[in-house]
Amino acid sequence: MKRALSPELSALSSRVSVLGSRSSVSSFRFSFLSKRLASRFCLAALTSLFLVASCSADVLKIIVDDAIQPVTTEYIQRALETAHREKDQAVLIEMNTPGGLVESTREIIDKIVASPVSVIVYVTPAGSRAGSAGIFILEAADVAAMAPGTNAGAAHPVTLYGKPDDTMIKKIENDAAALMRSVATRRGRNVELAESAVRESKSFTDQEALDKKLIDYVAPTEQDLFRQMSGKSFKRFDGTAVTLDLAGQPIRDYEMTLKERILSYIMDPNITLIILMIGALCLYVEFNHPGAVVPGTIGVIFIVLAAFAMHLLPIRYAALAMIFVAFLLFAAEAKFASHGVLTAGGIVLLTLGGLLLVDGPIPEMRVRFLTAVAVAVPLGIITAFLMGIAVRARRNKIVTGEEGLIGEIGTAETLLAPAGKVFVHGELWDAISTAPIPAGEQVVVSQVDGLTLRVEPVTSAKPVMA
Repeated sequence: MKRALSPELSALSSRVSVLGSRSSVSSFRFSFLSKRLASRFCLAALTSLFLVASCSADVLKIIVDDAIQPVTTEYIQRALETAHREKDQAVLIEMNTPGGLVESTREIIDKIVASPVSVIVYVTPAGSRAGSAGIFILEAADVAAMAPGTNAGAAHPVTLYGKPDDTMIKKIENDAAALMRSVATRRGRNVELAESAVRESKSFTDQEALDKKLIDYVAPTEQDLFRQMSGKSFKRFDGTAVTLDLAGQPIRDYEMTLKERILSYIMDPNITLIILMIGALCLYVEFNHPGAVVPGTIGVIFIVLAAFAMHLLPIRYAALAMIFVAFLLFAAEAKFASHGVLTAGGIVLLTLGGLLLVDGPIPEMRVRFLTAVAVAVPLGIITAFLMGIAVRARRNKIVTGEEGLIGEIGTAETLLAPAGKVFVHGELWDAISTAPIPAGEQVVVSQVDGLTLRVEPVTSAKPVMA
C-alpha cells in the first residue's frame, strides 16, 4: 500500500513545487511592477513641483519717483527686459512724477505696449501724482491703479525754446491728444476724458478716475491691489485676454544701477548748474596758476559731467552765451576800475543765464531762482576778486632775481674807482661805477652783469623803469 501511494505522493509534491515556483515568480513580478510605479510617481511629483515653482514667478517692482527723462526710460526698459528673461508674471511700476519730456514718455509707452510681460502702473503712496507725462504712462499700462489720495492729469504739452505760433501750438496739442486716444482706446478706457486731460489740462482724483473708467482699481496697498485683480481678466495691447493671480506672490525690488543713479542726480537742472559753475571756477584757477594740476583736473571732470547732463536736457544755448559773457565782465572788472559796475552786470547775466539754462516742460525740470542767485552772487564776487589779484600781481614791480635788483639803493663799502664793493639788498656785491664814488656813499643799481652790478651815485642817478 505504501508503494501504491508513493507515486501519488510524488506527483502531488511535484505539483506543490511547481505552484511554489509560480508563486515566487509572481511575487517577483509584483515587486518589480511596484518599483516601476513608485519611480514613475516620484518623477510625476517632481515634475509637478517644478511646474508649480515655475508658475509661481515673482512680481518685479520698480519705483519711478522723479521727472520722466532719458534715465527713466533706460531704467524701465532694463526692468522689462529682466522680467521677460526671468519669466516674471508682471512688472509693477510704482509712480510719483510731475511729468517730463515728451520723447522719453513716448519711448516708455513703446516699451510698455511691446512688453511680453504684463505691466501694472500704480500711482502711490498717498499724495503722489501722475502729472502731465505720468498720465500717458498710466493709461498705457495693462492695469492702471491709484492709491487713495493721489491724482492724475494736467497733460497739456508745454513747448520748449520760446513760444511758437498758434499753428505750431495746435500741432503739438493734436499730436499729444492722438497719442492719448491711441493708448486709451486699446486699453478700453474713457477716451474722451483721457483726451480732456491733454486739451483742457484736466486733473482727476483717484475716485474720479475710477468712476469715469480712466483706471481699473483704487487700492491702498500692493497686496490689496493684487487681491482685487485675482480672477479678473484684462486685455493686453495686442488684444489677448490675460488673468493674473498675484495675491501672496513674492515681490522683488529692482533698483537703478550706479550709473543710472548718478545720471539721475546730475540731470537735476539745479545740480547741473552748480557742477558747471564749479568746473568753470576750477579751470579759471588752473589758468591763473599753471602747473597746479588739481584744480584743472577737477574742473575738466565737472565740465564733462555738466556737458553730459546738458546733452540729455533741453538746453538754451543763448543762456550758455550769457554765462560766458558774465565771466568776460568779471575779467574786465579786474582790468578797468568800474567800481563794481562790471561785476554787478556779470552777476545779473550769470543769474539770468542760470535761470534760462534748462528750458524744461515742467518747473521741476528748470533751475530755481534761489539756486541761480545762490550760485551767481558768490561766484561773481569770488571770480572778480581773484582776477583783480592776478592783474595787480602782474602789474607789480618784480622783487626777485636780477630784475628785482635794478633800482635798488645800496652803500659803497669801498672806493669805487671804478670797481669796488657795494652792499645791496643785504648782500655784498662786486660793483663798477660810471664815476668815482667814495666809501659810505649811497649808490643805485642800474644794471646787472652776472655777479657784477653797475651802479651810479644816487644824486646823479636817473629814474629806472622796472
